[in-house]
Amino acid sequence: ISFTSVDSSLSSLKNCQSYINTGMDIATRVAFDLVESFNDAEDVNSMENVMLECAAMDRELNHYIRAIEETVKKIKQEKPEITPDLKSLVKEKFTALESKNSDSDLQENEKYIYFKDQLKEMRKQYNDNEAIEQIDEDIAVTQSQMNFICPITQMEMKRPVRNKICGHTYEEDAILKIIQSRKQQKKKVRCPKIGCSHVDVKESDLVPDEALKRAIDSQNKQ
Repeated sequence: ISFTSVDSSLSSLKNCQSYINTGMDIATRVAFDLVESFNDAEDVNSMENVMLECAAMDRELNHYIRAIEETVKKIKQEKPEITPDLKSLVKEKFTALESKNSDSDLQENEKYIYFKDQLKEMRKQYNDNEAIEQIDEDIAVTQSQMNFICPITQMEMKRPVRNKICGHTYEEDAILKIIQSRKQQKKKVRCPKIGCSHVDVKESDLVPDEALKRAIDSQNKQ
């Protein structure tokens, strides 16, 4: 049985996934812009709804891709003499996967989790800026600048990344150089933040900290 057309369809579906991911990235940046511009919470919530809709589409595509891949794998293993009805088999598998859907699935989408985490940081930064008016300005600036300093380079970060495991941030290039160096030595990387107990920092655990980057850029403009 030839699966050339199936492979082509899978490739197209995976391209659609990349478009969904791009859409989620755009919605995330728009939400950040809205918070930064002190816009109405309703506008920000509309972006969250967009994220959930995209997460639902991503889940559906994932299930369809999985249904195709598992069906094809089974057919290749069984090698039936008569060509089976691939469309019906895929539909059956897809329906079974979709029947297990729950709203909590969408909130576990990696990009949605990033969206919520960064939105929280953006709002926190905004609230901190409001609090500056109520305390000594020099102290506020000093505290803010301390958050902007990379624990590795001891310099202000330009491209901060956040560790999803322990929550600490570092300059992207600096932490990646350490990870690469330790990898060659076959050693684990301890979080460079003083006092942190996390002893296995991995590149896959690092995500861009857009909220912090915007805060740094905003203060530098001032």
